Amino acid sequence: MADPAGAPGRFEVLGVEIDDLDSVRAIKRFEDMIASGRSHYVVFCTASTLVTAGDDDELRTALGEADLVTPDGMPLVWLGRRRGLSTQRVYGPDFMLDFLARTGARYRHFFYGGGPGVADRLVARLTERFPELRVAGAATPPFGAEIQEAGAWDLETIAAASPDVVWVGLGHPKQEKWMRLHHERIGAPVLAGVGAAFDFLSGEKKEAPAWMKRVGLQWVHRLFSEPRRLWRRYLIGNSVFVARLVKEHRSRKRKRHAQ
Repeated sequence: MADPAGAPGRFEVLGVEIDDLDSVRAIKRFEDMIASGRSHYVVFCTASTLVTAGDDDELRTALGEADLVTPDGMPLVWLGRRRGLSTQRVYGPDFMLDFLARTGARYRHFFYGGGPGVADRLVARLTERFPELRVAGAATPPFGAEIQEAGAWDLETIAAASPDVVWVGLGHPKQEKWMRLHHERIGAPVLAGVGAAFDFLSGEKKEAPAWMKRVGLQWVHRLFSEPRRLWRRYLIGNSVFVARLVKEHRSRKRKRHAQ
């Protein structure tokens, strides 16, 4: 049963439509996009993404134009289930591993993002884990490069490598804007913005324990790991997210009563 406020197979949160998915269905969507031969991009969406989008028109447009918006954070999973859906978490780092494990050597992959050396370390770890992995290439943009300044070299290099999937790890909200701006020029069937997956899967940073991810406390682990960088996102952002959800709920309730 689809949420009445969203398209079939989707549900709406703070004005953004989220796909009702699990990992298996998300892999099927990726493969369908690859088979189509057209260019698409995928957003792995969290509560933080939605809070930022509320004040950032460019990000909001990127979310609205994305071909797939997965419920990357547990709050979105819970909201989907409250609306009668069978939503499961489709979390970027875990999904990447699942996709590679299930599709084997079927597709060519390009890894774009991370800090200096991170993309190369990510490729080394992934090829050790998946010996059949077909790597089309890996590159890291210059530190501090603006979204519009991807550089002809980056775009041409990625396009010339002819990947089926470009995994993009530029961080939120830069990667979403970058994919929207450049995906058609790159021409790859799928660009997927997986953010911190580059750091976690390369071993650059330690990921939260599985139990914290299951119960929605992964943000606590990340906050204590990088308090100076992330305190505003989580301590302020989470409060803003809840406040906006309450406001949205009250607005819908008033509209129902007015009908």
